[in-house]
Amino acid sequence: MKGAGESVEGAKVAEAERVLEVEGLGVTFGTETGDVSALCDISLHVHAGETLALVGESGSGKSTVALAAMGLLPGNARVSGRVRIDGRDVVGAGEGELARLRGRTASMVFQEPATALDPLTRVGAQIAEVIRNHRPLSRAEAAGAAVELLRRVGIPEPERRSKAFPFQLSGGQRQRVVIAMAIANSPGLLIADEPTTALDVTVQAEILDLLRGLAADSGTGVLLVTHNMGVVADFADRVAVMLRGEIVESGPVEEVLLRPRHDYTRKLLAAVPRLVVGEPKEAPAPSAQGEPVVRLKDVSVNFGRGPRTVRALREVSISVRAGETVGLVGESGSGKSTAARVALGLVAPASGSVSLFGADLGRTRGRARRALLSGVGVVLQDPVASLDARMSVGECVAEPLRMHRRGMSAAERRARVAEVLERVRLPGELAGRGPRELSGGQRQRVSLARALVLEPRLLVADEPTSALDVSVQQTVLEVIAELQGELGFACLFVSHDLAVVQQFAQRVVVMRDGRVEEEGPTMRTLLRPESAYTRRLIASVPVPDPVLQRRRRAEDRTGATA
Repeated sequence: MKGAGESVEGAKVAEAERVLEVEGLGVTFGTETGDVSALCDISLHVHAGETLALVGESGSGKSTVALAAMGLLPGNARVSGRVRIDGRDVVGAGEGELARLRGRTASMVFQEPATALDPLTRVGAQIAEVIRNHRPLSRAEAAGAAVELLRRVGIPEPERRSKAFPFQLSGGQRQRVVIAMAIANSPGLLIADEPTTALDVTVQAEILDLLRGLAADSGTGVLLVTHNMGVVADFADRVAVMLRGEIVESGPVEEVLLRPRHDYTRKLLAAVPRLVVGEPKEAPAPSAQGEPVVRLKDVSVNFGRGPRTVRALREVSISVRAGETVGLVGESGSGKSTAARVALGLVAPASGSVSLFGADLGRTRGRARRALLSGVGVVLQDPVASLDARMSVGECVAEPLRMHRRGMSAAERRARVAEVLERVRLPGELAGRGPRELSGGQRQRVSLARALVLEPRLLVADEPTSALDVSVQQTVLEVIAELQGELGFACLFVSHDLAVVQQFAQRVVVMRDGRVEEEGPTMRTLLRPESAYTRRLIASVPVPDPVLQRRRRAEDRTGATA
């Protein structure tokens, strides 16, 4: 990935010290239903200044490797083997020793930013606390360093945003705050568990450039856990492919992605959605019929008051008809998730109107409003935050049935839960487990099952595949499309993955700074965009080919300096 000097730099990496060493790592979780083996004899290493990518399907064990490396496994985990960071043993180390290690010698970017941040503390203060835990700075100095870190990770107006609470930021902005915290003390090892999951493609490219610069300038080694093969091609030096707790293939990124040896690796690469470029082909006739199921007309939304007012939406008009999927795309903070929440009645517009199933949502109250909203299914961006950890999976999925179909017996609810879990390709025995016993991809499919359990007329999906590996992502999209064909529901699909939107949506709405920048049939809009902004989004999409991705990055640098 280093261009013409790759072999020279590869030799330097080989000579560099190992910042992470994992030897014969095994992890078994004790559960109420028996022991579950998560990892078996895992061995890997990361040199200073290099990036090793761990890839594999949801549940393969890649996140467990990351947690074990930081000494963050839960109490029901039994660990064997050895983990060393910067020459220090992690397995068996005390909490005091681990606390000194974390944040300074090694740091971690977690998969779900909403659960990694304190909702009651301003983001600048959270970053400053991480800095002061390891460096002798005053409060004012740490606050200034926090603002600079926010600027470095691309947060707009960092002085003002440092005073914001996490809920006042978009999902992508929260992820950038988490990355700022992770790099605050220039760690020797950065473990990044899906660091670009919540980011749009342009910010993703900026974050990868930031992490690449950190590795080059500071010699930071990176263990990258991801299901995004485009990110792997763009960023990794080496790749290790995991399947059911074991490494089945590893090697240099070009060798693994371009000349895979294992059938499983080939299967993963075949499932990667690829953005089609070129001249648009004749699109199939749309299946949408009749009046819009949901319609936003000239909707504006403001957050805050006075000089701190943020105009989240500016006269936005969007409609979705039965049987149709409309993709909402745009950079983090563009307003796409806010538009989805307006459609759900969770955010009241300052002006404009919202029609749901032909009724004015803003004027509907009480039981009538509750009955109206029972026809809407929701899949949110963060499956951990959207599922109650105190409930079992079965109880989470059954909750809408208890709220809206009070006449159903417990046996009928259990049967319906088992049926919908099967529809989203999950085994029925998962109903008795807790959400935190599942992988990120499994939790997202539980969220989808919960959304579909009432057979909705409208499905609002906010980044429904962002936490899924490519093969599970493909399965989930097939499930949604299959059920949409059967039930005819409308789907408002919020995503930063343009390849998925191109594959899944009939129409696309491109948003920027709270406005609709461009809209139209998906193939025409993404293949022949009228807006320079849309063209920039498309150009930022990484491809799972390290040679091509390296050439595109070089061309970007050439264009930037021309």
